[in-house]
Amino acid sequence: MQRKKLSSGLRAKLTIFSLTLFVMCAYVSAQETVLLNFSYNNGDEPIAGLIMDAAGNLYGTTFYGGAYGNGTIFELTPHAGVWAETVLYSFTGASSAGFWPNSRLVFDASGNLYGTTFFGGQFQVGTVFELSPAAGGSWTETTIHDFNPKNLDGSYPHAGLIVDASGNLYGTAAGGGHDGDGIVFELSPSAGGDFTEKILRSFSGSSGGDGANPYSSLVFDASGNLYGTTAYGGTSAACNGGCGTVFELIPTKAGNWMEKTLSFRNTDGANPYGGLILDASGNLYGATSQGASGNFGAIFELTPAGNGWTESILHTFSPHLGDGMNPQAPLIFDAAGNLYGTTESGGASGGGTAYELTPTGEGDWTKKILDSFSSAGGAAHSPAPGVTIDSFGNLYGAAISGGDNFSSCYGGCGAVFEIAP
Repeated sequence: MQRKKLSSGLRAKLTIFSLTLFVMCAYVSAQETVLLNFSYNNGDEPIAGLIMDAAGNLYGTTFYGGAYGNGTIFELTPHAGVWAETVLYSFTGASSAGFWPNSRLVFDASGNLYGTTFFGGQFQVGTVFELSPAAGGSWTETTIHDFNPKNLDGSYPHAGLIVDASGNLYGTAAGGGHDGDGIVFELSPSAGGDFTEKILRSFSGSSGGDGANPYSSLVFDASGNLYGTTAYGGTSAACNGGCGTVFELIPTKAGNWMEKTLSFRNTDGANPYGGLILDASGNLYGATSQGASGNFGAIFELTPAGNGWTESILHTFSPHLGDGMNPQAPLIFDAAGNLYGTTESGGASGGGTAYELTPTGEGDWTKKILDSFSSAGGAAHSPAPGVTIDSFGNLYGAAISGGDNFSSCYGGCGAVFEIAP
C-alpha cells in the first residue's frame, strides 16, 4: 500500500464592491470517459492540471509514483479513439535532484517543457526543471534553478510557470522570501543555457496586510503587468491567517515592480488557491476555495474601475443543492466566452464536479453542472486540478484520487478523464 493522499488544502488598499448575482443552476448531459487509470508504476496522484499541444497530445505530472516513487511527467497520445501513455521522465529522488512535481507544465517556443518540484534540489525546498526532447523520442531533464531560502529566495513552489516572448520564465513559491510568506520570481536564460533568477516580489502578509503564500501561477495582460493570488494574508481579520488577496505587479522604468493588492473579506470569498484568467476586455476571473455564503467558495470577476477594481460574485457554491464545493483550480474560457472549472468535492455523489458558467447578456450567469464525480470505489474523483479544452469543446482533466487501482495506492492512484458535450 502506498502513501496516503495529500490534504485537500495543499496548502487592497483598493476598495472592493461585492455584487451577488442570481445564477440559475442546472444539470446537463455530458459523457465522462476515463482515458487513463494510474497504477503507481506509471504515476500516482496527478495534482496538477493538463496542457495540450497543437497535435492534441496531453501532458501532465504526478506527485508520486513512477520508476522511483517520486513522481512522473507523462504524455497521452490519441490514436483511433484510444489514448496511449508514455512516461517521459520519472523523478529519481537522488541527492540534490528535485522530486514530487506538483505544477502544471508549460511549453516554450522550442518545444521544451518547464515545471516545478515541491521538494528536493540542492537545498531540499524545491526546484524549477526543464524537460527537453532528445534524439529517438527520449527526453532530458535539467534542473535550472534550486530554491535557496538562505538567500531570501523562495521555497516549496506549488504553481506552474508562464513564459514570455523572450523565453523568460515567471512563477511563484509559496514559502521563503524576506518574511517567509512566498515570492514572485523571474528566471532569464543566458547564452550558456543557464538561468538567472530575479525576485520581483517578496510577500509580507504576516506583517502589514500584504498577501501571503501564493499557491497559484501568474498571468500577463497586454501591457506586461502580472496578476496572481495569495491564499492567505490581506487586510481582513475575518479569516485565520488572512482571507487572501489578488495582486497586480506593474513594471517600472527603473526595473522594479510596483504592487497593487485587493483583499478578500470572507463574505466575498476566501483562500484563492487557484490562479486568474483575463478576458479580452481586461477583466479578471477566479475562484476562492472557501468563504462566501456557506463557506464553500465562490467564483468572482474583477472589472477595472478607475485606479482599482470592482468585484462581482458570479456564483456561490452550495452543496446542499447538489452543487460542488471548494474549487481550487483556475478557470478556463471557451471561444464563446463560457467559463469552465472544477470543484474538489461536493456534487450529487460527493466526488467533486465539473461545471460551466454561461453569460446571459444581462449581467447574470447561468451555471450548469457538467459532471458529478462519484466517490465510489473504482471511479475517478476529486478533479481538483481543473480542466483544459480542445477545439471541439471536449474537456480534459485529472482526478487526484480514485480510479481502478486501489490495491496499488491508498484511495486509488487517480485518473485522466475526458468530458464530451
